[in-house]
Amino acid sequence: MTNITGSLGPENFGAAMDKLRDKWGWIVGIGVALLACGLLALGNMVMATFAVVVFAGWMMIVSGVIEIIHGFQMKTWGKFFLEVLVGILYVVAGVFTLMAPPAAAAVLTLIAGAAFAASGIVRVIMAFQMQSGTPWIWVALSGVITTLLGAMVLTQWPYSGLYVLGLFFGVDLVFAGVGWIGVGLALRSKAA
Repeated sequence: MTNITGSLGPENFGAAMDKLRDKWGWIVGIGVALLACGLLALGNMVMATFAVVVFAGWMMIVSGVIEIIHGFQMKTWGKFFLEVLVGILYVVAGVFTLMAPPAAAAVLTLIAGAAFAASGIVRVIMAFQMQSGTPWIWVALSGVITTLLGAMVLTQWPYSGLYVLGLFFGVDLVFAGVGWIGVGLALRSKAA
């Protein structure tokens, strides 16, 4: 059995952190850029929603083409047809997404809302099955909040399809930016 911890051990982690300390300014700069993009997305959530949908459409097309190419490398007819069929479906879904971004945003928002509601309910059920002494209340609270978020998205659907994806994208960028700024500033203080 190979020991991979030798290359990932604390001595190498420390060396990696030393190299990052020298680049703290770049890390803060990336964080500021992410924060600015997040605030821009939150400033125009409809535009951000359509940007997310258009990006997803292009990624579906690219994925479909890769699946089709991979299908031609299959050695059996069954796997060939399955791979090519999946690829064609991806391409078709991507084209429809690019042709009708509002409809695609509405469908993706409906799926997201349903997923939030379902995962929140599952978390609440899991919380009540946890052993005493465990932090079950935090799991339950997380589940309730996620369920409420899903319910809010679903009760405002299809109108929520215009802004929800942009809102989620913007919030994610803001938190990612703040996180990277924090990492960069922490590295700067360690370097001093």
